[in-house]
Amino acid sequence: MEKEIINFLNFIKEDKKLSDNTFQSYKRDISQFKEYIEEKNTDYKEVKQADIEGYLTDLKKIGKKPSTVLRHLASIRLFYQYLVRNKVLDLDPTFGIQSPKIEKRQPSILSSQEVNLLLEQPKGEDLKSIRDKAMLEIAYATGMRVTEIISLNVEDIDFENTCVLCKNANKQRVIPLGKLALKALKEYTTKARNFLIKTEDEKALFVNINGKRLTRQGFWKIIKYYQEQAHITKDITPHVLRHSFATHLLQNGADLKSIQTMLGHSDISSTQVYMQFQDDGLKNIYKKAHPRA
Repeated sequence: MEKEIINFLNFIKEDKKLSDNTFQSYKRDISQFKEYIEEKNTDYKEVKQADIEGYLTDLKKIGKKPSTVLRHLASIRLFYQYLVRNKVLDLDPTFGIQSPKIEKRQPSILSSQEVNLLLEQPKGEDLKSIRDKAMLEIAYATGMRVTEIISLNVEDIDFENTCVLCKNANKQRVIPLGKLALKALKEYTTKARNFLIKTEDEKALFVNINGKRLTRQGFWKIIKYYQEQAHITKDITPHVLRHSFATHLLQNGADLKSIQTMLGHSDISSTQVYMQFQDDGLKNIYKKAHPRA
């Protein structure tokens, strides 16, 4: 099975152009499933539907969330589909297994006042405060994912055309930058970054105190610190800033298609979740203005 797993992982990495986080999730899921069936003394070629359903049941028993169980099933399903496609197996044992239902949670968002309060927290003139201010401003100004933000290089910021080039796996998109984000970025790149980096060939836009590219964990800790400083009771994550970015754009009249493009959603149905946050004023304008409302 080890050889087939290696071949499968190489295939999805090259063919599907996955982000590193997604690839690592597939790798962990398949490795855990491999351990499970080996403990049951079952050959992977002899796995039946009942074996996989038993594995999913065990995941639920140990407290895994429905979304996590669904991801495990998706990983196992993709693995066996790969084996069938490459004629290693004749039948896919995942065929007919029902995916667990997931209750769609309403995205957590901040009010405009809460966003302003959070972004006002890095007040100092020290290197870290200047960096943190720029990071928080670009997170809210662009709605970029945390991985996308920490992956930015200096040349990805176009000050002249007031935009940022966001790269994600094999895709990229250009997102406009507002004047406050641009101001914070200019201050960071001119007053702080050059003192934080250790070598001139460092490409990362945002670096830690050791001069290396900032990590996801580092970004999360920074946001949590300023959440506490602002005395905001809501749980704030990089994704909450992303949700807030999209919601506030929609509430202020931006169209869904434009928001979809800026967020990098491949399917507009992912963007439509923000429709529930439209304020009553916008809804009333629609009802009065649209001939078929």
